[in-house]
Amino acid sequence: MTQSEIFDGHQDDMLTCRAATASMHKLLATSYSGLKAACTEQQFDHHLLDHHQLACFELARYSAELTAADHTIRFAQNARTKQPGNTVLLEEKMALVYCAEVFANLRSGLAVRLADFQLDTATYKQAFEAQELIAWASKYNSAAALESLGEDFCTAPDYLGDSQLDSAHQAMADNFQRFARKVVTPRAENIHRFDTDIPKEILTALTEMGVFGLSIPERYGGYQPDEGEDTTGMIVVTEALSTGSLCAAGSLITRPEIMCKALMAGGTEQQRQHWLPKLASGEYLSAIAVTEPDYGSDVASVRLPATRTDGGWLLNGSKTWCTFCGKANVIVLLARTNPDPEAGHRGLSLFLVDKPAFAGHKFSHLQDQGGTVSGHAIPTIGYRGMHSFELHFDNYFVPDANLVGGEEGLGRGFYSMMQGFSGGRIQTAARAVGTMQVAYDKAHEYAKDRQVFKRPIGEYQLTKIKLARMGLYLAVCRQFTYAVGRLIDRGEGQMEASLVKFFACKVSEWVTREAQQIHGGMGYSEETAVSRYFLDARVLSIFEGTEETLALKVIARNLIENAD
Repeated sequence: MTQSEIFDGHQDDMLTCRAATASMHKLLATSYSGLKAACTEQQFDHHLLDHHQLACFELARYSAELTAADHTIRFAQNARTKQPGNTVLLEEKMALVYCAEVFANLRSGLAVRLADFQLDTATYKQAFEAQELIAWASKYNSAAALESLGEDFCTAPDYLGDSQLDSAHQAMADNFQRFARKVVTPRAENIHRFDTDIPKEILTALTEMGVFGLSIPERYGGYQPDEGEDTTGMIVVTEALSTGSLCAAGSLITRPEIMCKALMAGGTEQQRQHWLPKLASGEYLSAIAVTEPDYGSDVASVRLPATRTDGGWLLNGSKTWCTFCGKANVIVLLARTNPDPEAGHRGLSLFLVDKPAFAGHKFSHLQDQGGTVSGHAIPTIGYRGMHSFELHFDNYFVPDANLVGGEEGLGRGFYSMMQGFSGGRIQTAARAVGTMQVAYDKAHEYAKDRQVFKRPIGEYQLTKIKLARMGLYLAVCRQFTYAVGRLIDRGEGQMEASLVKFFACKVSEWVTREAQQIHGGMGYSEETAVSRYFLDARVLSIFEGTEETLALKVIARNLIENAD
């Protein structure tokens, strides 16, 4: 079948596409129920899931890919509603190719390890062996289908389907995209190469543009509607800024987002009125201190003690990977107020720790009371500019007024912090999309200009297919992220936020790698920006919850525990 013929019959094939995703959902639901039964005696014991970690991790991945397929089909359906007719739309092409790839991946991934997923051969065959489904998947997994998609992307590399944003959000995206291109991009390489601080030209301009108030309700001086959230606005701004630089612009919203969500969840009204206007105006910059040298994703095991003293609390111990802590005026810090190790997460409280802002890679501050906090930046291969610090506290005093939630907040810090991180996950997915976008753009430019064997490399089939899959996965991640943002604004989507963070961050690592590969030797050179994109993307699956913890302890556990 030729490229021109491959999408003939697309309307019937979209029906098959929906049938295929429904069949895959049913199969995964059977696997969730089987694993739940395997971990249940008198009642479900989530600790027993540790005996099934590989299956749980892969089920989380398949669930993320399949949920992305659902939203990609809706993306195509929405496009068809706006453009009725028989001509195949780009959005439909992407839905057919992506869903066929998910079907093929799931079919081959489960085939040889059915027992690990608590599945039997008959159930597997029922989902995957219908000849109609196999023929459909073969058609849209073919080189002809991918090359056709690649041709579309090469003809119009700036178009990956209708954004399906309303006019206000599209204007926000365009405005911050222009800012990223004119202000951030020219400075990004210097920040990365020399690990400098984020320059004031970026921070001052973004403060004036209201970036630090995007997640903060209007009644506290921010731009978030009081009557509801505007997660989509935060997403499109984050995505646009990340095309300029992940660390020097795209990640600046993350910490105020987490701090605001934590205060809204667990803070007192007095604390919100005091801190949130300062965050919104950019008067105060914030950092988050949860991770410790011996405790990372296992947040419930945090050990740094906060002990009572006259009028407040004393902090002693270390935190690590505290990003942007040097420039921050306030640190949102999780500490143990109940020394009994059996208290677990119920012994943790959240504090707002004041400190002066410092430039550079080291700082030390002596309080009037005699307590000290010091920090030094950890050298990293990417994500430079914000600097991630290791902190040391020695009898550092925090007043009672800075215990989040006051006395009622004692032992509630874990829950407030988790509320903060839930917002950070969707924001991280947006950062991944922005990083993928700029890598994809650079790959297209290079493929058009670079000649090998007297032809531009973009004319070769393999390059077209690489660009097709890069553009496809970028578009899927973008629409998945937008869809989850809309769910969050309706008070839903917490599981989907974990799924899209897990999915988009993993994909961004692959897309930036492919962009680097298309550049060949130049992609390995620091002179070429794609080397920076690859290094920056690598961190996305690590912070805001490592992909392993997210897959095992959040996604799989939730899906299996709630299986019926």
